[in-house]
Amino acid sequence: MVKSPGGPGCPLLSIVIPAPADTSALENTLVSVLENRPADCEVVVALGREYDDPWNIRDEVRFVHAPPGSSLVGCTNLGVAASAGRVVHILAAGWLATEGWTDAAVARLSGGHVGAVVPLGVAAHDRDAIISAGIRQTLGGRRVPVVSERRPLREESVGTLASRAPMTPALEAGFWRADVLAAAGPGFSTACGDTNADVDIVADIRALGMDVVLEPMSRVVVGAERRTPSAFMAGLHAERLFWRSLSGTAIVPAVLFHVAEVVRHAVAVAPLGTLPMLAGRLAALMQFGSYVSRARQLDTLRKRSQREGDPTRTVRMDEPHVSLSQPHQDIPAIPLKRSA
Repeated sequence: MVKSPGGPGCPLLSIVIPAPADTSALENTLVSVLENRPADCEVVVALGREYDDPWNIRDEVRFVHAPPGSSLVGCTNLGVAASAGRVVHILAAGWLATEGWTDAAVARLSGGHVGAVVPLGVAAHDRDAIISAGIRQTLGGRRVPVVSERRPLREESVGTLASRAPMTPALEAGFWRADVLAAAGPGFSTACGDTNADVDIVADIRALGMDVVLEPMSRVVVGAERRTPSAFMAGLHAERLFWRSLSGTAIVPAVLFHVAEVVRHAVAVAPLGTLPMLAGRLAALMQFGSYVSRARQLDTLRKRSQREGDPTRTVRMDEPHVSLSQPHQDIPAIPLKRSA
């Protein structure tokens, strides 16, 4: 693993475990992380409900408390804000660490052009069955897993995943440069819900001129699937996702593909879910002002990246980190333009 020169007060890696509800899933994740814990890291657990800490591990793990009922996105953002590492690894409660799972991923983030690393998600009963390899977004605005969990891939298929080029890690498991997350929000937006928050940040990554890479040597065991939202909320969040990510893309082709996506979605949830889904999308369309603000935000990120970026300079991960009270607030000032 790449070591941090910043001393014990500024670890290289922060492992953030968002746990909005299921404490039994949290304990399984904690066991896997502590058994395989890398050097030079901290572990931060963001709780969405009360937890009694029956193992008395507060000396090894820092617990922060989100308001009761917080979503996965809310707990994740709280954990990220409380972290101090230059690299942030998000591993949701229920997902499991494996031996040496952070080493190669952290090493990939030592370069200035890589903003996030996607680990391979494998099945609990078969560590060679790949069922998660990041997320892509279609031109029409749909969130698409690179690997469908219904059709696990064998280990020999790992090489083919590179050609599918994930655009972002899944919200539940990914490695991020802390300054990228800080510049993006900070953290993940709640506008598109838990379901689409991970793909919503793709536009920010592009605006910052950063890359997302898949790391086959980093493997985590996939946890339970997310609960499916109602048809109305699915439509609302999907429509918000499209308009929030439209800035910087070819508008006419995107809109045409989006019309086709709405038709596909209507057929997929028919017959009972079609009208609620369309109502959710209509409600999202009425929030046009927020999309203008989002476009301005992305434009600001692009301009700042171009203005502050020096193509002869690689962003260094050993630059001073901010204090623990505001872990990542000053990081966006670091040039984020892709290195030559």
